[in-house]
Amino acid sequence: MKIHEYQGKEILRKFGVSTPRGIPCFSVDEAVKAAEKLGGKIWVVKAQIHAGGRGKGGGVKLAKSLDEVRAHASAILGMQLKTHQTGPAGQKVRRLLIEDGAAIEKEYYVAALTDRATQQVAMMASSEGGMDIEEVAHKTPEKIIKVFVDPLVGLTDAQALALAKGIGVPEASIPQAVDTLKKLYTCYMETDASLAEINPLILEAGVDGKPGNIKALDAKFNFDANALYRQPEIVAYRDLDEEDADEIEASKFDLAYISLDGNIGCLVNGAGLAMATMDTIKLFGAEPANFLDVGGGATTEKVTEAFKIMLKNPKVKGILVNIFGGIMKCDTIAAGIIAAARETHLSVPLVVRMKGTNEDLGKQILAASGLPIIAADTMADAATKIVAAVK
Repeated sequence: MKIHEYQGKEILRKFGVSTPRGIPCFSVDEAVKAAEKLGGKIWVVKAQIHAGGRGKGGGVKLAKSLDEVRAHASAILGMQLKTHQTGPAGQKVRRLLIEDGAAIEKEYYVAALTDRATQQVAMMASSEGGMDIEEVAHKTPEKIIKVFVDPLVGLTDAQALALAKGIGVPEASIPQAVDTLKKLYTCYMETDASLAEINPLILEAGVDGKPGNIKALDAKFNFDANALYRQPEIVAYRDLDEEDADEIEASKFDLAYISLDGNIGCLVNGAGLAMATMDTIKLFGAEPANFLDVGGGATTEKVTEAFKIMLKNPKVKGILVNIFGGIMKCDTIAAGIIAAARETHLSVPLVVRMKGTNEDLGKQILAASGLPIIAADTMADAATKIVAAVK
């Protein structure tokens, strides 16, 4: 689950991380009133979507008057913002963040994320803040510093100090940087995040000889969906407008569904088998239209809903069902496939491959249905047949 920047900053502030003052808005008039309430002479008008690269796409603008706030808010609100993370279709902007301007001395990158290879938390930092971290990793990987945190110990002062010094934080600001890094780690752990990223983390210009403050100028969070049951405050941040409508519908029926760009719909039981099925489709020269795991307890209703969701996609020109019957019995799936095909008036080719519990009975049920279902024995056979049928 993802959230908006302004929501991420609300979370950071709860853990003591300093951020600029800002007010979320849903209309142009609200944006102007927010700037008036914040006061000052410079404001930043920020599009709020679940994607990075908003500035490059025209979704972040500096305003030096209330008239400019109104003009920028009018231009950004409702626009179809396209970034490297939204894809070519872009994402409609429905929310804005009006924020104080900042006197930026230096920009850094910091993040806490799950490192599955070491089964620890990786704390990353870079002196190249404000840039895509992927670009930094590609061009200047030596500018990314990592430490791995034992969750039973937590981020130590020594580790936080190594990160702060490693990215060149001035000596006078190191204590605040260390404090911010430790608070970011705590925030990451206590919210069950899989990613807590601040890009950029800024050092403000000093005033009257005093060192500038360390502040989070942006905030990006991803949360572990398996832990949301114990994070009701974070679930309340969910913005369904930012999520795929078919994925939302699938979740209502406990279906794991992700839309893709291909033309062959996939219905599989088990995430690993689903991944292998998509790989096999690509191996035989086609592209999957979705990831869809019906799980181990699929019912006729779930299979029918899965077919409906897949067929909503106009790109789908064929469906491949790949079932391994363990707990899930093949005859149950077969009955569900027939019911789904009839209810949806299926008009695209359908290839079914079944193995496991009650396999023979399942195949008999499909054969006796009178429906034009193409049977397959192996994954290669199934992929060959669905690709040929679609072509």
